[in-house]
Amino acid sequence: MTEPRQELARVTLSVLSLGLLILGSLWILRPFLGAVIWATMVVVATWPLLLWLQRRLWNHRALATAIMTSTLLLVFVVPLTLAIVTIVSESDRLIGWGRALTNLRLSEPPEFLAKVPIIGAKLVAAWEQAVASGGEGLIAKAAPYANDIVRWFVSEMGSLGFIVVQFLLTVVLAAVMYSGGEGAAAAVRRFGRRLAGERGENAVVLAGQAIRAVALGVGVTAIVQSVAGGIALAIAGVPFAGLLTAVMFMLCIAQLGPILVLLPAVIWTFWSGATGWGIFLLVCTAVIGTMDNFLRPILIKRGADLPLLLILAGVIGGLLAFGLVGIFVGPVVLAVAYKLLGDWIAEADVAPAPASERPTARR
Repeated sequence: MTEPRQELARVTLSVLSLGLLILGSLWILRPFLGAVIWATMVVVATWPLLLWLQRRLWNHRALATAIMTSTLLLVFVVPLTLAIVTIVSESDRLIGWGRALTNLRLSEPPEFLAKVPIIGAKLVAAWEQAVASGGEGLIAKAAPYANDIVRWFVSEMGSLGFIVVQFLLTVVLAAVMYSGGEGAAAAVRRFGRRLAGERGENAVVLAGQAIRAVALGVGVTAIVQSVAGGIALAIAGVPFAGLLTAVMFMLCIAQLGPILVLLPAVIWTFWSGATGWGIFLLVCTAVIGTMDNFLRPILIKRGADLPLLLILAGVIGGLLAFGLVGIFVGPVVLAVAYKLLGDWIAEADVAPAPASERPTARR
């Protein structure tokens, strides 16, 4: 009885030591985990593009890596530069709007407002109070909220520096992975095989396919919709088209769609008196807002043969659970779980019958 107890103690201590070693390693690498995950997702998603570029650059991996790394930098620097230029160029208009608020004079409340059920009387009273106080009174009431907005903006600007550092670290790690991606992929596949045999290696391959499917189906669709929406806003003369394009891109990534930006722009265009441009922007909104219904499934099927609902559930659930990086982590986890569960169920269909149930041969 002594030997089994000693064996149990040894195994328990070995597992605890291994767990502590893994936790300690993750704790040390915690500041870099986000960048490592993002770099892995970017490299896996764009690996076919790197190979295509390498074949056209006389099979020079260094040249292809340099171009891909420079492209990643431009993807971040160009939108940020455009946003800053837009804010600076529109600063006079912002100042003019702020001055106009002090001279704001509201008209009397419309008659239909009082007929609104339940809240009509309260809306009329609030409107009349706003008319009596004028623009200066509205600004005084908004001052406390403005202070909160300023504090939030300062805190976000502080986190913006951290985000920039994380992005630069992601680009550096992506350059390293681009240069030696085959070796890293082989090591991960060997780890999967060592962990669960052929099924583990297939799970690693499926994870890469899921990443590519999300990059194509979600990322490319978001880029196409936001760029098309930004062009439509710029043509219609809507101010801050660059900033609104960036907002549309984030909304498309979060699966909320560009309509949340385009529809208010349509209303603003009609309200400003530009009926022709309003009709043009309304038609563009209808086309751009429904573009993802046929574009996303086609692109996802090119990345991996997985159910569309599984990918969308992974994107939305991962975004809510893990933040922005969950856009890729969520679909990968669901895809691997879906594949393993399917293989496990399929094994039961082809498993041999127990010996007691096998028919006996007649003598």
